[in-house]
Amino acid sequence: MVGVGKGAQSGILIKNAEAIEKCEKITHVLTDKTGTLTAGKPKVTAIITANDWDEKSLSSIAASIEQSSEHPLARSVVDHAKEKNYELASVDGFQSVTGEGVRGKVNGKAVLLGKQKFIEDSGVTLPDELKKKSDELQEKAETVVWVAVDGQIIGMLGVSDPIKKTTPDAIRALHKMGLKVVMLTGDNERTAKAIAKELGITDVYAGLEPKDKQEIVRKLRGEGAKIMMAGDGINDAPALAEADVGVAMGTGTDVAIESAGITLVRGDLDGIVKALRLSWGVMRNIRQNLFFAFIYNMIGVPVAAGILYPFLGLLLSPMIAGAAMSFSSVSVIGNSLRLRKLRL
Repeated sequence: MVGVGKGAQSGILIKNAEAIEKCEKITHVLTDKTGTLTAGKPKVTAIITANDWDEKSLSSIAASIEQSSEHPLARSVVDHAKEKNYELASVDGFQSVTGEGVRGKVNGKAVLLGKQKFIEDSGVTLPDELKKKSDELQEKAETVVWVAVDGQIIGMLGVSDPIKKTTPDAIRALHKMGLKVVMLTGDNERTAKAIAKELGITDVYAGLEPKDKQEIVRKLRGEGAKIMMAGDGINDAPALAEADVGVAMGTGTDVAIESAGITLVRGDLDGIVKALRLSWGVMRNIRQNLFFAFIYNMIGVPVAAGILYPFLGLLLSPMIAGAAMSFSSVSVIGNSLRLRKLRL
């Protein structure tokens, strides 16, 4: 209870004591990118048009279809259009393909918006010139969102999501703890690797669907690894539930928070570092208490039973024996309360 309380004071909400116990044995920290490593507040930084479409028309179409989505990238597209005072149209037949893109009808026109693979799999041909520009944006750690209307590509948007200020220090701290840090993201490989390089993360899995993240967690656990998974979105929920310890960002979705055993109120990755330190402190304290209680009872019980009476004539009265037993409990509680001063 003291450990859970200490965690709450530091913005770490722990659902049950089992999560604290499992944290001590963690060997791998798997983390989502958007909203976990990054701020989760992306902004549109580039608009590239095609086939005689202008920026205003492209942005309006994209924002219209995205206004029905809850994804952070969708919000950035909508916010950009609203900042420019572009008019948004209503959407018919909206459909979201998790981790891929969205489709629907805007002003009677069939609109597709999402990843390059999603657009190409839908039968839309992408010009080589645009693909080259897309690669350039991705090398700058920007996410590219493609837009097609009635089977024809009309352009793309470059979206940048800055890394959280606390993330680099948190990653370095996890490495110093001897933990393997792995990035799992639905974003494209170029963007993912650009961000991973900046953070010093060498293991990256990109272009993943929710089931892929879950499968990677299951695979690593099958190899004997103890997995902590951190994420904030609906896409991360299956992996959070599959991991030994799921950690949700408090700034994320309700589904992610419900699937996790630990919630970081501030939504910063350094909360994981604090949670691990808390776990180590709690488990060390528990072992101390068990050791003290064992030694105390190993000595106290024989004395109370009169083992010293034949030699020293010493016999504890029931009142003293009861007081001694109470002192044992008090000492254990006192040692546990030291956790309140634990530095995380």
